[in-house]
Amino acid sequence: MSDLIDDPREGENAPEFSVTELSGAIKRMIEGEFSHVRIKGEIGRVSFPRSGHVYLDLKDDRSVIAGVMWKGVAARVSTRPEEGMEVVATGRLTTFPGQSKYQLVIEDLKPAGVGALMAMLEKRKTMLQAEGLFAQELKKPLPYLPEIIGVVTSPSGAVIRDILHRLRDRFPRKVLLWPVAVQGEQCAKQVANAIDGFNQMTPGGSMPRPDLIIVARGGGSIEDLWGFNEEVVARAAAASDIPLISAVGHETDTTLIDFVSDKRAPTPTAAAELAVPVRLDMLAWVEEQGARLTRGLEQGLRQRDQRLRDLARALPRADTLLQTPRQRLDTAADALPRALQSGVQTRRVALAKSSGGLSGETLNRMIEIRRQKLGRHADRLSADGLTRDILRRRERLENMVQRLKSLGEHRNQTLRNQIASLERMRGSLGYEATLERGYAVVRGDGAVVKTVEAAAQASAIEIQFADGRMAVGQGASTAAASPAPVKPKPAAKPKPKKAPPPEQGNLF
Repeated sequence: MSDLIDDPREGENAPEFSVTELSGAIKRMIEGEFSHVRIKGEIGRVSFPRSGHVYLDLKDDRSVIAGVMWKGVAARVSTRPEEGMEVVATGRLTTFPGQSKYQLVIEDLKPAGVGALMAMLEKRKTMLQAEGLFAQELKKPLPYLPEIIGVVTSPSGAVIRDILHRLRDRFPRKVLLWPVAVQGEQCAKQVANAIDGFNQMTPGGSMPRPDLIIVARGGGSIEDLWGFNEEVVARAAAASDIPLISAVGHETDTTLIDFVSDKRAPTPTAAAELAVPVRLDMLAWVEEQGARLTRGLEQGLRQRDQRLRDLARALPRADTLLQTPRQRLDTAADALPRALQSGVQTRRVALAKSSGGLSGETLNRMIEIRRQKLGRHADRLSADGLTRDILRRRERLENMVQRLKSLGEHRNQTLRNQIASLERMRGSLGYEATLERGYAVVRGDGAVVKTVEAAAQASAIEIQFADGRMAVGQGASTAAASPAPVKPKPAAKPKPKKAPPPEQGNLF
């Protein structure tokens, strides 16, 4: 440093430094003098870039110091910097030669006393309340008798023992413990993860989802309970689909999770009392209801028995009701023999009257009438009438046969004419008719020749005329003209098929 503070009166004899050398010297001097400082101030501008570092300003009523908190430190500190928060920052001063600035590299950040914590808590509370997370209509009712209770607390503290003991006394239930840190830097993150983890469980799975969640912690200072005032915990509790009871601290302690939970308990023991009813009280209530039911049934039976007795006294005796029907039965039994004799006598007289009209003469007259009617009908059933009917129907049948025969011959002749016309058309359109007019078909090596080049490449040429075929070139002296094939006459068909087109070639 002595080189940098030489007497300026030496003038031109003073050494010259580059900008980088001077900046490095200043940096070494400041870092050596202020390697560990604690600064109390209010946070001004705060920036959270994607790199994970945090850039902020510490200020008071007259000055501002820029600060930076690297990514590892920002993830470790328990206090998230917010604008307007009064804090105590611990770190070291350094310079930024690129811009001739100095800044504080923060290694720890804590609120500046209880007042700052309460101000920050009140600010968070106002923000969450404005979002509607404290609304009563969002509160879910607690289940009357949950099967499984999830507890978020420390596994080594007295809280879990108090809860288990109270549940055992009131109504034993299954308990799932999610161990978390209930104070310190990891408290808020672990509690929020525990609440989300319980909600992610599958109902009825190997690890069943709880029907109720209790977030519990014993008493402590505001710093000890600060993890339950973090925004991430409050939002996790508000987003829980499972009803949640908060039991953090003593009755006088209040945290943010108490405002967003579905039910607040003053102590962890009280949370267990809110979670389940008293089993003995339920048994006593059931016994009381059973006794009331028994008394009601007995009273109802007694009332109905008394009513039946009263109605029975108002009814007449059975003997009195049967006296008149018995007398009527005796009277009818006495009159029955006389009525039977009178009925038989009456039917006997009617039979005698009916049999008097069935004499032999009457039967003969009836037979003669039937015979005359039969004779009149027999004339209509003679053989001559049947013969005439048969002859008439035979003539009609012969006429119909003759008409069908004429129609068939006419149809056959029409089809023959159509076939002959189609045959003439086929002959006029076929290539054989073209040969009759003086043209010919040239084939080379058995294939139709269409060009001079193909004819020059063929080893043997054959020409088809109207009356036969003739070979030209190699083997022509021994080849004889073959007669033209005789075209057979096509047989008559109901619908003649169209003749296929002939092979196309050179005609001359």
